[in-house]
Amino acid sequence: MQLTTYTDYSLRLLLYLAVQPKEELSSVKKVADIYNISYNHLTKITYQLGKMGVLETVKGRNGGIRLAKAPEDINIGEIVKMTEDTSGYVECFNEETNMCVLSPACRLKGVLKEAINAYMSVLKQYTLKDLTNNEDILKQLFE
Repeated sequence: MQLTTYTDYSLRLLLYLAVQPKEELSSVKKVADIYNISYNHLTKITYQLGKMGVLETVKGRNGGIRLAKAPEDINIGEIVKMTEDTSGYVECFNEETNMCVLSPACRLKGVLKEAINAYMSVLKQYTLKDLTNNEDILKQLFE
């Protein structure tokens, strides 16, 4: 399975915020600079994660972003599920646009769905807290 850039950046943003002091606000610009990624792309991700209730966004001159939940309450599988569109893995996953002539007899769809479910099952076993147990090392990398 391959994550989209959108999901990759979402997870990186959350990893950064998870090791920041809870009371402090961070800026999207700073995070984009640290990871050397698109500020505009990260702004869209921040907006979506805010709408999902994962991030708290504070507008204004002294505004910024921070986690809206404790890291142990942010499930990695749920984040991936919210940011990935699994209907596009293969044509037959989308029943409205499927034109594959093999669909009536093909067993690949079932195997791929089983694989995706297994993949998601593993991701759902972890929280953001699990991924930041090495907080001291991560903080050094973000300096």
